[in-house]
Amino acid sequence: MGAGILLSSADDIDFMVHGVFQYELFGQKLWITTTHVCLFIVILMICIFCLCANRAIKRATEVPKGFQNVAELVVEMLDKMIGGVMGKNAAPFANYIGILFIFILLSNISGLFGLRPPTADYGVTLALGLITFTLITFNKFKYQKVKGVIKGLCDPWPIWAPINIIGDIAVPISLSLRLFANVLSGTVMMALIYGLLGFIATAWPAALHVYFDLFSGAIQTYVFCMLTMTYINNAIEG
Repeated sequence: MGAGILLSSADDIDFMVHGVFQYELFGQKLWITTTHVCLFIVILMICIFCLCANRAIKRATEVPKGFQNVAELVVEMLDKMIGGVMGKNAAPFANYIGILFIFILLSNISGLFGLRPPTADYGVTLALGLITFTLITFNKFKYQKVKGVIKGLCDPWPIWAPINIIGDIAVPISLSLRLFANVLSGTVMMALIYGLLGFIATAWPAALHVYFDLFSGAIQTYVFCMLTMTYINNAIEG
């Protein structure tokens, strides 16, 4: 009987993973899901913010006011964070790290607005990890050259080369899984609370949203960007 109650209650649990519409590509049936829709909304929000910021900066005054204040505050905070970690290497990567921070943060806190966080889908976090890994690898070969990369793989002895290679390959996997698992766990917890408690979960889960969506989301954003900057710095400086 207990198992039957749990199974019947589980039918009401909604993890917000739904197919919106189906289409066919090269003979394969594919789905546009809620993840794609929420991802589009987050990107649209970023684009609107950028357009508004561009408009405000074009009409900038010596004493900032209105939206100019917001745009300058965001840029100054991101520049300070990136400069504090990367130092002299910060300038070429400020744009990438900045947009990465904004995208992940908005994705993580989108649950506050009734959306399913795009970062709760491994397809999104893996793509972010692979982009970062490509950037790390490119700069490693750019600054250390082939000789320096081989020397690093053979450090401290050549016999360690396979282990060092595995360690490098594990970078995008660890980055993506850490972000994905933390965001997904919060999404699952909130879905279980709303699904199993029903009408009882009316107001008090707001405190859990503050933790899972806002606090944990901000922490995971900072961790992802901090590791990205550290890896790039190591690649540049050898």
